[in-house]
Amino acid sequence: MIADRLNRISESETIAMAKLGRALKAEGKDVISLSFGEPDFFTPDHIKQAAIDAINNNFTFYTPVAGIPELKDAIKDKFKRENGLDYNTDQIVVSTGAKNSIMNAVLSLVNPGDEVIIPRPFWVSYADMVNLAEGVAVYLDTDVNSAYKITPAQLEAAITPKTKLFMFSSPNNPSGMVYSYEELKALADIFEKHPHIYIISDEIYEHINFVGKHHSIAQFGTLINRTVTVNGLSKAFSMTGWRIGYIGAPKDIAYACEKLQSQFTSGTNAIAQRAAIAALTGDMTPTFTMREAFLKRRNLCYDILKDIDGMKLNMPDGAFYLFPDISSYFGKSHNGHTVNNSQDLCMYLLNQVYVVTVAGSAFGNDNCLRFSYATSEENLVKAMNRIKEALSLLK
Repeated sequence: MIADRLNRISESETIAMAKLGRALKAEGKDVISLSFGEPDFFTPDHIKQAAIDAINNNFTFYTPVAGIPELKDAIKDKFKRENGLDYNTDQIVVSTGAKNSIMNAVLSLVNPGDEVIIPRPFWVSYADMVNLAEGVAVYLDTDVNSAYKITPAQLEAAITPKTKLFMFSSPNNPSGMVYSYEELKALADIFEKHPHIYIISDEIYEHINFVGKHHSIAQFGTLINRTVTVNGLSKAFSMTGWRIGYIGAPKDIAYACEKLQSQFTSGTNAIAQRAAIAALTGDMTPTFTMREAFLKRRNLCYDILKDIDGMKLNMPDGAFYLFPDISSYFGKSHNGHTVNNSQDLCMYLLNQVYVVTVAGSAFGNDNCLRFSYATSEENLVKAMNRIKEALSLLK
């Protein structure tokens, strides 16, 4: 019999939709996937070369649980250089992807019954991670009209004596929302009044930011003493399959994450860690080039979607997603398919025009769909036009 804890979580909806898309493609259908949050660029050559050198130099043995010293030094320098955050190397833990980093932090902080405030829409795994830790998720709702940002008043109203943790991402998956310096400072002022609350700040999309400098919430006041700053290499360096994530955290939390990781994955892949050093200390030109490509794609998709009657969307400032409100289509039908929610519309687009998207319900907002524009401009134009055609048929 499967353990009861598995009933607290569900399969990642992004992965589930990708599976359906692959199945249709295997049947010979011309499927275009806008489901995965994965850059379609190759890992830069200097990073790949570092991995090749690691193999040739036989760097293939177990590594320290929290990461090799050289990589932790590179991360320490990165935090200082790019984020203005002072961490010692004993406050840094390298993990098998940022998802591993976040799960470590949640399990290290959340006791059964602890309340965890999560703005929604949120990345698909946040709520399930809290559920697995037997915490209680407390959601703060946003929508397209607020650019998917919470207000300080919302945050203040949600805090109770049971609140243990606040977790969020900026730039945000799925909305592409980016909090400005001033907006983060306003939230930080609330946290300063409630010293019992910890923060997990997921900054994996840091470098895919179209509006200027990235800002970390740990820079404000005393928040560095209770913030877990999460980052990784998957998005900015197109290294999704390399599985490198990392945190900067208060020493006791870093140690807790290391202790937990020692019983789960142990040290992260040795070769990938050597490649990560090259990524964090090397030429950033490939990252900036990729960001410019994403900006161009965002504008291309936005220009097509904004003119579709019944679709409501804002201009995202980062990441590589659009998250339009599609609730005006609820109650409409075509060819025997009735749309009552975001999952229905998701399946309608998949079966009608072979475009894979992800239902907003997976991210906590059933009024929306997530489109990833991490694919070629040719695919995006075809996909957006197919979506436009399919939506026009709904009556």
